[in-house]
Amino acid sequence: MSRSQLAPGVEVVAVPGRGLAVRAAEGEFLGVRTRGADEEALFRLLSGAAGEPADDEQRRLVRAFEDAGYLTDGSPSPEWPAARRNVRLLGDPVLTEPLAAQLTALGARPRTARATAPGASPGGLDDLLHDDPAAVVWCLDGPVPGGLWDAADRLPAHGVAWLRCHREGRQAYVEPLAAAPEDVTSAHVRARRLAATPAHRELAAYWSGPRACGAPAGLTPPAAGLLAALLADDLLRWATGTPEEAALPARRRLRRVDLRTLTVTEHPVLPVPAVAPMPEVTPAPGKNG
Repeated sequence: MSRSQLAPGVEVVAVPGRGLAVRAAEGEFLGVRTRGADEEALFRLLSGAAGEPADDEQRRLVRAFEDAGYLTDGSPSPEWPAARRNVRLLGDPVLTEPLAAQLTALGARPRTARATAPGASPGGLDDLLHDDPAAVVWCLDGPVPGGLWDAADRLPAHGVAWLRCHREGRQAYVEPLAAAPEDVTSAHVRARRLAATPAHRELAAYWSGPRACGAPAGLTPPAAGLLAALLADDLLRWATGTPEEAALPARRRLRRVDLRTLTVTEHPVLPVPAVAPMPEVTPAPGKNG
């Protein structure tokens, strides 16, 4: 067999009076028919302590586990590729600092560029592409001012991955990672959110300001850590080409984080097709336009 070790999150347990059961990565328990196989030997085999199945019954069981997707080849986790190691971080330190720490631990080389004023832009597309980053991540501890991310939305067309998050009151949004021209941009997300709510006028006014605010609603360290972890995981999966495990693909998924409870919900989001210009209407002869 090419694979005989249990995949991450998959476990086998001996149930008194009922034999063996598999706990799948999703948390579901499934019974195992061992047909009299040596359970201790099977435990050693599936944990990687034994090299090869000792008999036909063990081979049958290993084949069944492999067919169900419960085994791995035991190879180490993929390393962050050198070609995608340079990641540029922009925005507020409450988010960029924990994100930089997580990316460094994963093998990336984050470089943090702080704006001179809250929400200020670091420049146009040429500035964003300076030093040839593989990815740009922009994190805001507040709403996104209109037009701030317009230049960054063009990054995927230049071969640079583009990821962002922001806070609106006691909710935060982690937008889809865009790595190709056909992926979801920040402008697409704004358009989809406006189209999905009956309060589109209020939401547009909230984004453009002015706003009256009471007690500070900034990010707590646990909330900032959660947002940083979501961003870092998306970047790691993109950099290493890790297969998708979630129901929604990362490039078509908007995450909403309730900062009061740290509950994460996922919402599908698609690119907004380009709209053709309205044709010019030529008045008929003898008639007023």
